[in-house]
Amino acid sequence: MTQLAAHLNDAAITVVDGSGIRYREPGFALLDADSLTTGTAAFREARIHPRRIQHRYWSTLTVDALADQRFSHLSAADLVSRQLEQIVQTVGSTQILVAVPATMSAQNLGLFLGVAAETGFQVGAMVDAAVAATRREYAGAVPVHIDISLHATMLSRLAQPGRVQLEKSEVLDGCGTYALFDAWLKVIAEAFVQQSRFDPLHTAETEQMLVDRLGRWLAAAASSDAVPMQIEYNGTEYEATVESLQMIAAASPIYQAIASTLRSLYRADDVPALQITDRAARLPGLADTLQARVGGEIYVLEPGATARGALGRLQDATAEGGSIALQKQLPWDQASVAAPTAETSTGNGGVPTHILFGDTAWAIGGSALTIGSEQSNDGRLMLLDSEMPGVSRRHCAVRAVKGQAVIEDFSRYGTFLNGHRIDGTAVLQVGDSVQVGTPGYEFRLITTDEQHG
Repeated sequence: MTQLAAHLNDAAITVVDGSGIRYREPGFALLDADSLTTGTAAFREARIHPRRIQHRYWSTLTVDALADQRFSHLSAADLVSRQLEQIVQTVGSTQILVAVPATMSAQNLGLFLGVAAETGFQVGAMVDAAVAATRREYAGAVPVHIDISLHATMLSRLAQPGRVQLEKSEVLDGCGTYALFDAWLKVIAEAFVQQSRFDPLHTAETEQMLVDRLGRWLAAAASSDAVPMQIEYNGTEYEATVESLQMIAAASPIYQAIASTLRSLYRADDVPALQITDRAARLPGLADTLQARVGGEIYVLEPGATARGALGRLQDATAEGGSIALQKQLPWDQASVAAPTAETSTGNGGVPTHILFGDTAWAIGGSALTIGSEQSNDGRLMLLDSEMPGVSRRHCAVRAVKGQAVIEDFSRYGTFLNGHRIDGTAVLQVGDSVQVGTPGYEFRLITTDEQHG
């Protein structure tokens, strides 16, 4: 029996076999009174019939009725079922190995397996998507796998104890391609209004035209300084040009959120290896932003890499009449790659000279600045109120190490960098925010020529 593998990322659900990609369509559904269409056909109607479009059913997979009263007889599970039926119609009824994104909970997976069994989508085995995508060792480095779905970005830190193993995942809700597309459409529409006196968001038809062409324009933005754009409506052709930097600036809030979370996954002495999917790599400016803020090297995967990684290494792990467990480690099947040197492994967000608390800037130097609630004669101390919940007597410390400002957490409550709990240590940059306690205290990282503390 021919075996296939699928990657359940709703930005483009992908199914491959040994010869290539067999199915690659987004998690969109178009609902009508007597029909239900999924995938690309639904996506092409998304802006024309927005009230009949559903695009969160993979990320919110439940049997609860849809909120829209017109379609309350349907649930997200029904929409997933219809898309699985479409996949089976395309690739045939055969065993499929499944790579699962971090957005899907154990409850989601249990429901997915039940739905799949009813549709003829035969799940042979399941593996974490980041593990499936990672087919080689990053020698001397710490890999984090980066992928983006319709409504979230997934960051997975991977361990390498002789094989690839999932260590930790972070899901950034609201940081997906859907939000990015909306931001870019506003920039593009504004350019048409200013340069052609034509508003393409005025009608659903022309808005859909922008969506249909957006992929091509994004590819141009990734490789050139400006993107010429054209659309035709009612026999008239309209033109506009958008600077690539404008596209990157529109995406900056999401890119910066991704970079901040990614930094919290790396300890101060880690050498980053940033493994990104082809979908993430196509977003103009994202890879450059991550490398600038985090450092290390960018490693771009080929299209369908996650599903191919599952197909190549899960064949001996298929279930035989038993329960299917989500696997979180696999052997490598490709040659290892050497890590970047330590000198090029850190980001260039700016090295802070001081940590600002209230009106006082405390210098960051070779001797540790300890932050906590207990007096100590051991070095410099920033003393906090002992009545504040979540503050340890010796909570954390900041010092300069090899040209970097490094924070180390000693507490059981956690030290948070830009809202994300650090894992032991982290490198600080100018503009960062450090939080301790609940509701706690906030410290800002700055650079200044003045010396205090």
